[in-house]
Amino acid sequence: MAYSRQMQDSNLYSFYFAPRGNRRMADLGMQLSQMYLSPFDHIIGIIGDAGAGKSLLIKGMFPGLDLTNDDEGVNVRPLPLLHEDLSDPFSPHTYHLDIRFESAFTQMHILAEAILEAAGYGKMVIVEHFELIHPFLKRNADLLVGIGEEIIITRPNMFGPQPENIANIVHKSVAYRKMAHTLEDLCVYFMGEGYAQDGPRSDVRHGFVLLFEEKPPVDLYRLEEQVREAVKKDLPVSYYDENHVQIGDYIMECLGPRMHISSTGKIEDFTLIKDYPQDPATGYYMLIGLIGGNRTEDIHDLNRIDLNRQLHRS
Repeated sequence: MAYSRQMQDSNLYSFYFAPRGNRRMADLGMQLSQMYLSPFDHIIGIIGDAGAGKSLLIKGMFPGLDLTNDDEGVNVRPLPLLHEDLSDPFSPHTYHLDIRFESAFTQMHILAEAILEAAGYGKMVIVEHFELIHPFLKRNADLLVGIGEEIIITRPNMFGPQPENIANIVHKSVAYRKMAHTLEDLCVYFMGEGYAQDGPRSDVRHGFVLLFEEKPPVDLYRLEEQVREAVKKDLPVSYYDENHVQIGDYIMECLGPRMHISSTGKIEDFTLIKDYPQDPATGYYMLIGLIGGNRTEDIHDLNRIDLNRQLHRS
């Protein structure tokens, strides 16, 4: 354990950029489990919209766990949590369920009773869409993880935060992450050969950052013009396979093909910084794309923290 439970109890919120690539998300999940999970946690609440990357984060946090809503597992039926003898010492220690999915088959109060019973036997239950079951549980999770544009980690107590508060934040902010990812893929595509998706990445609020060891000979004004044309056409965006996304007629390599908006026309006002600034700490040259109102004269102020707005927006 990187932190003791006592130290975590003093932690109100922790924020992390939610990475867009599948591997980066799983790696972050592994790091978060080492820093925040306790062997005494029984209910882990996961909150995030469809396509936010919840399953990837869970796989990183709990390697080998069977996800009951995983297509590769053909949606595990019957639900183990409901059909196994939880008092059996040889029964699994960790269970997973997706409340939004399971509520189509089982009444909410039955799911809530099963979660509480498992917790009572010392099991750990990972609950996706935890905010939906919270009113039936009459207790909060031991650890809450919200996934939107950022990943929010909190260990709530009787004073909150409530799952609904986390849901309000991440459900709204995830749109920026999806827009940024689609914009990023369009930029890589129009940059042409030699700029593969598996290159190094960094993060910025309401945008994306591509990193290069050498300054690319790509005209950023022309690149922005090409991307704007694609946005204006409102091209459909869809999952193609685990390594590609389809945007209009373009099939392009992608590290997270499920993390996109449905069409390019939904990308809000964007701009590319018309320079390749060099990070003095790493030496990398950066291509920076920004979405919406994330504008400033000083690129060093793009990640300005406004906690009052972040924690109280509804």
